[in-house]
Amino acid sequence: MNTDGKLLLIKSIHSLIWLFFNVVVFYLLYAVVADKIDKWVWVCVCLVFLEGIVLLVFKWFCPLTVIARKYSNSTKDNFDIFLPNWLAKFNKLISTTIFGNAVIMLIFRLVNR
Repeated sequence: MNTDGKLLLIKSIHSLIWLFFNVVVFYLLYAVVADKIDKWVWVCVCLVFLEGIVLLVFKWFCPLTVIARKYSNSTKDNFDIFLPNWLAKFNKLISTTIFGNAVIMLIFRLVNR
């Protein structure tokens, strides 16, 4: 596989993982807003915490971004994922804010039961 093919594969996998984690975060948000706290809420929380640990280990970079760097010298924030550049740039901030708010609401729901 050539360099462009490898980068395309990484971008595709990275985009699918991004989509998966957005479903996880938005399910968590939905569940706490709708007060449907079930085992899947805890699975979502654990998955996001695991993702956070991975990012921490890789100095706040996704491991796929680190791998993709070998195949591109682009300075764009979306060189390794199929997202608009602005979203790739602010993705961690947006996702963390939504997740943080969902966790705060989850704690509120649990305390007020």
